[in-house]
Amino acid sequence: MGSVYKLTFRQLSGRWRLIITLLLTALPVVMGVTWRLIEGDRFPDADFQDIALNGMLSGAIIPLVALAIASAAFSNEIEDRTLANLTLSPIPRWKIVLPKLLGAMTVSGAFLVTSAFITSFIAFSGDMEAVMAITAGAAVAVALYSSLFLWAGLMTTRAIGYGLLYVFLWEGMFAGLVSGVRFLSIRHYSLTVMHRLDERIFTGGEHLSNGVVIGASVGVFVIFLALSIRRLRRMDVP
Repeated sequence: MGSVYKLTFRQLSGRWRLIITLLLTALPVVMGVTWRLIEGDRFPDADFQDIALNGMLSGAIIPLVALAIASAAFSNEIEDRTLANLTLSPIPRWKIVLPKLLGAMTVSGAFLVTSAFITSFIAFSGDMEAVMAITAGAAVAVALYSSLFLWAGLMTTRAIGYGLLYVFLWEGMFAGLVSGVRFLSIRHYSLTVMHRLDERIFTGGEHLSNGVVIGASVGVFVIFLALSIRRLRRMDVP
């Protein structure tokens, strides 16, 4: 498992991918710095939280970065016809999928969780309750999106396209307009974690209960991990 993890980490750590990821994850930090320079010591209001944290970080940057990295964990090897080198090895499929997922989470999480921490630390003037709530919410989103998009990368070579439709239509549109859909929205799981850990954050709108968000988050992660293992077992590897 360690060798697969190291291989995945190296594959996903290409220079241009990391540069683009760094630029994207720097945007919320810039927003936080701008807020602090303009507003001084004032606690971030609902507009800043909705634009910088809900819209930019949770609604766009986290899912897009996770999509770009996690979907490539398998799709690159499928396109290069090198996946057979792994699947021919006499090891269980879960020992291939799990380190692949952990590698994708490590690469994307290193940028996304750090971005969430720095942004919240600057914007909230070092208020550690708010900082840890936002950081934890980002970490949950990274894990769940990575699990989902890893499976998507195994299912189709067009994972980026389908993933973009999912992010902008389902997470961005339907989940924001139809309250019942939030039960199936990873972004709202992340926002609920932030809210539950610090109820000053995202006070508006409806939030899931602690039990529901924990159960749903674990369920999403495990289900898509299991689907990825099942897919690798049954697919015809070129």
